[in-house]
Amino acid sequence: MKEKKRESFRHFMNRESTAGFVFSLPFSIGFLMFMVVPMGLSLYYSFCDYNILAPPVFAGMKNYIKMFTDDPVFLKTIGVTFYFAFVSVPLRLVFALMVALILFKTTKAIAFYRAAYYLPSIIGGSVAVAILWKRIFATDGVVNQLLRIIGIKTSFPWLGNVNTAIWTLIILAVWQFGSSMLIFLSSLKQIPVTLYEAARVDGANRFSQFFKITLPLLTPTIFFNLVMQTINGFLAFTQCFIITQGKPLNSTLFYTVYMYQQSFEFYNTGYGAALAWVMLGIIGLITLILFATKKFWVYTEGV
Repeated sequence: MKEKKRESFRHFMNRESTAGFVFSLPFSIGFLMFMVVPMGLSLYYSFCDYNILAPPVFAGMKNYIKMFTDDPVFLKTIGVTFYFAFVSVPLRLVFALMVALILFKTTKAIAFYRAAYYLPSIIGGSVAVAILWKRIFATDGVVNQLLRIIGIKTSFPWLGNVNTAIWTLIILAVWQFGSSMLIFLSSLKQIPVTLYEAARVDGANRFSQFFKITLPLLTPTIFFNLVMQTINGFLAFTQCFIITQGKPLNSTLFYTVYMYQQSFEFYNTGYGAALAWVMLGIIGLITLILFATKKFWVYTEGV
């Protein structure tokens, strides 16, 4: 009897394993074909002279040496991308947290407000919004028209000035704070109300409650949003490609756009692949630094 039960259990487990394997097979095949294989080919092409039109020719470290010793545009794009990410990401998180704190108070229209604030995150990366944003900051666009209404007669070239062009892209990125806002809002609901009640009994005002209770308990969420938004900041593409094309004087040329130009406009596909792997290393290093510093400022209960 025991042997029959064991045999039935083995048969059940084998059947479950087979079913799990079958259901995971589409994802496994997709991951292999659309992630692993392309990454492997990209790594190989990064060591080759390759222009899409002809077979790749192995060139060793030529692309990487050229990148760091004979390509001033590469260094320019690194600086522009770092500036964009390190300015836009903190601003986006600050605005997301501010709006989350405002929406945390329940009102009858709370569902509408949440949807309205989240909408830019859905459509903000689209080509249509990028084209609209380009028109808003044109010399005859909405911004200059509003300035004229209040008495400032100007046709300032916001997208043609090296000091302001990058800020038009930063403002667009900050406007897309909806996803981070929803995550903050969800985390705010997980903070026990009893902590605020005890703080009020002890005489703590709202300012003290925020910095002593809310902010420390939100640090894990802040860390998550910081990592995800930093990665997204370094991979930004549409804003630059549609709105400024890197102009003026490469002052808005994002790394990803330069990588695209090298690969598909200048037909230096091998060099573009090398650029991609360097960016992967940069993102990995920054993520590693963020995780290494996590223990100094992220609150973990019971640790």
